[in-house]
Amino acid sequence: MIILGLNAYHGDSSACLLINGQLVAAAEEERFRRIKHWAGLPTQAVRYCLSAGGISIDQVDHIAINRKPSAHLLQKALFAFTKRPSLEAIKDRLRNAGKVKDIRALLCQGLGVKADSCRARIHDVEHHLAHLASSFFVSSFDSAAVVSVDGFGDFLSTMWGMGSGASITVHDEVSFPHSLGLFYLAMTQFLGFPHYGDEYKVMGLAPYGSVSQLEKMRRIVLLKPKGLFELDLDYFIHHSEGVSMVWEDGEPKIGTVYSAKLAELLGPPRGRDEPLSQYHKDLAASLQAMYEEAFFHLLQHVHMETKSPNLCLSGGCAMNSVANGKVFDRSPFREIYIQSAAGDGGGAIGAAFYVWNQELGNPRSFVMDHAYLGPEFSNAEIGELLTVNAQKIQAVNCSVEEILDEAELCRRTALRVAEGKVIGWFQGRLEWGPRALGNRSIVCDPRRADMKDILNLKIKRRESFRPFAPSIIREAVEEWFETDYDVPFMLQVYQIREDKRQLIPAVTHVNGSGRLQSVTELQNPRYYHLIKSFEAITGVPTVLNTSFNENEPVVCKPEEALDCFLRTRMDVLVMGNWFMERREN
Repeated sequence: MIILGLNAYHGDSSACLLINGQLVAAAEEERFRRIKHWAGLPTQAVRYCLSAGGISIDQVDHIAINRKPSAHLLQKALFAFTKRPSLEAIKDRLRNAGKVKDIRALLCQGLGVKADSCRARIHDVEHHLAHLASSFFVSSFDSAAVVSVDGFGDFLSTMWGMGSGASITVHDEVSFPHSLGLFYLAMTQFLGFPHYGDEYKVMGLAPYGSVSQLEKMRRIVLLKPKGLFELDLDYFIHHSEGVSMVWEDGEPKIGTVYSAKLAELLGPPRGRDEPLSQYHKDLAASLQAMYEEAFFHLLQHVHMETKSPNLCLSGGCAMNSVANGKVFDRSPFREIYIQSAAGDGGGAIGAAFYVWNQELGNPRSFVMDHAYLGPEFSNAEIGELLTVNAQKIQAVNCSVEEILDEAELCRRTALRVAEGKVIGWFQGRLEWGPRALGNRSIVCDPRRADMKDILNLKIKRRESFRPFAPSIIREAVEEWFETDYDVPFMLQVYQIREDKRQLIPAVTHVNGSGRLQSVTELQNPRYYHLIKSFEAITGVPTVLNTSFNENEPVVCKPEEALDCFLRTRMDVLVMGNWFMERREN
């Protein structure tokens, strides 16, 4: 049985392939198109997945899409009748829904095959059910509370219930126009960060401020009984005037969602290039505090209702790693699982597993304990690329060597890290989800207080307040962090032990926290051995890990890694067994 899962015509467009209940491949379209958060039909991701499975589109039995335009029709009709949204807003949504309806023909056209090549049965899976499935059905839990918190999808912003065995039961939901994700988006825009997906920047800014504006935030988000919440809609326009959205063949764009009344409450919005004042930082801190207040209000109720010690989180808001890191402290849940692509990209996996487990009734047989599901490239392919580009490489005075002994490759790379060099590390299969997890990473020395500045000068050129993350061997987490837990996907922030913070200043945020990735030998042997080699040299079992890119999607192919290396001031590039280093002038 072969199932193709899709997140189509939405931000973070993606595809995955299940064969007999096993996840064979998964990738986001942005990695191939080289446009961040690319929205549209993910034809290149589909091509990759089919190739990884060794099949063609005519062998696919089911296609699962994480949208169901027919869902909640009564609620939609009542809203349209009472709120009278703009005609343009209605046309945009109908146009988008029509594309999902014609997915078979559009997919064949995009793949360049005959229209009758695809005979798969099409399944429209409600957006938030796909989110819930994307986490629970690939977790190791036999049963768990399941929670999806998002912007909007199929007229809902939030859904929760209980997962047990191969089924999910929905207990309650929050409908449009109320949404914690939209609240966070509105404040992100108000603080001068206009791009789709900029919320993580505001989350990084928050520790620099105080929660002095929390009472104002409580006027915007209102907590209700049974874990529910509402927005004071006077501060928003999405429900009345509609919001311009572009979701096709490019970077998604969303128009302003807040109203003029928000400026009456908070003062003038920050311009994109305006300096960040302490007041802006305080707003960011208060925004994060309000989000957490509503989030844990919800989780407390969900636990009371389900009595489960286990929690599976999903939805775009499950990327809020700061809140995720407080689940054990601020809720009764004792175990947590968050899939590496918790946001809309992960909906492709959720739709596919929902069909496999819940609709087709198959028992669960797959656990996602790593995220290495994308394309990989052989040493021979990398070597051929380096030969073709030999003149470019020589022009920047680089040496190239193939090191076949893995221990020596890791030892030499770790030595360069310890010397303060910036390393491009390109290994194995591309990661699934937004985080670089040791296969498409830039690796540096966490002990250097100036490493953040060095990285931003040489490559990243990003806001100075944004932290860099530590990758740490799993058995050392308890010694270095106040919370000892598996964090394979870098989706939880925990406090670094106070006596360790001065040892790794480059990955210690201003409030003493770190968004860690715990690394085991089983999950990623080569990356684990690199960190162990660094520990043998320095006594520190962690490295700074940031994504291998320069203001672009994370590199996918060796060509992109080489190009990034050559156009930046990176010191060393390790691709497969090839070790390339800039010579000292």
